[in-house]
Amino acid sequence: MSVPRITKEALKTRLEEDAANAPVILDVRLKYPYEHSTMILPGAVRVDPDAVDTSGLSPDRDVVAYDSDPEELVSARVAAALIRKGFRASALAGGLPDWITAKYPTDTKDAPKQAPPKAGSLKG
Repeated sequence: MSVPRITKEALKTRLEEDAANAPVILDVRLKYPYEHSTMILPGAVRVDPDAVDTSGLSPDRDVVAYDSDPEELVSARVAAALIRKGFRASALAGGLPDWITAKYPTDTKDAPKQAPPKAGSLKG
């Protein structure tokens, strides 16, 4: 199944022009890339790519999934699954890397903090 893609330019325009009808943005990055990043697309909702919960999604709104892979492997898989369930879904072409490279707006989130080493835990 060929999954529709939306360009970063088209998505940015849609987000800026009509907030009331803007697509729902799903962050479907794999666990490690998501947890070790501090950036998300504006208003994005985090969704586990292996267990997409559609209960909060309206079939009347477009859905755009993005991930951290410029080839959109995960987001295309999620978009295809949503399309099979009757949603108007697409994958963000180029994913988060292209969005960031274009210096488009992002929101921030906390990244995990590494715990300091415990005293006496280093072996010499």
